Amino acid sequence: MMEKYSVWREAEEIQYEGNEVGILISHGFTGTTQSMRPLAEAYARAGYTVYCPRLKGHGTAPEDMEASTYEDWIESVDEAYHWLKERCTKIFVVGLSMGGTLALYIASQYKDIQGVIPINAAINIPALAEAASSNERFLDAIGSDMKDPDQTEAAYDRTPVQSIKQIIPLMEMVSQRLDEIHCPIMIFVSDEDHVVPPNNSEIIFESVFSEHKEIIHLENSYHVATLDYDQDLIIERSLEFFQMYTNTKNSL
Repeated sequence: MMEKYSVWREAEEIQYEGNEVGILISHGFTGTTQSMRPLAEAYARAGYTVYCPRLKGHGTAPEDMEASTYEDWIESVDEAYHWLKERCTKIFVVGLSMGGTLALYIASQYKDIQGVIPINAAINIPALAEAASSNERFLDAIGSDMKDPDQTEAAYDRTPVQSIKQIIPLMEMVSQRLDEIHCPIMIFVSDEDHVVPPNNSEIIFESVFSEHKEIIHLENSYHVATLDYDQDLIIERSLEFFQMYTNTKNSL
């Protein structure tokens, strides 16, 4: 029987019931909903219905994450999509890092998605191939890559090698599905990122088939931009994005 781990208080799922427009938000690899809470709360204040799920294996213990698969992470956001679908007529998707990868997956899977906002999304991290071949069970933590020294991300203090072996095929799969994304997309990318190479966002921009697409460079944040100096910019521009495309019907 698999051992049970308690969920960190700051890692619990975030839900707000608001109007008929839903915002699905996903946190990243080894991270928690804490990294996305400022966005979730801002969207809720604007009246939107918001769901930020805790990805399976996250916010508990590295040993718990070790036992989860990328299919489990997809299932976590898929369940959130269906929760929103029951309550909303339009849905947008926002994600940070691997959460951005999952947001892109949802946008490629469900053609009714109104728009997608990946933030430092991961689709190709060459350094992970070497990490995945390590004989160690855990490697150093990757969390809290932020320019603001006063901020801390609630993330694991170790990275399971087994989980690295899961994110690699997830990135490969999503990168092959980018041409299936036709909805409006707003891409945020930190010019200096010590986790995901910034060129990932350039590849996403060039690969999606969205008629309306924009890439915004973050000059004052590192990887966890949602908690960094550019947080307000991300919130402001994403709210403008939601408003702009709420009344737009996507063409398939």
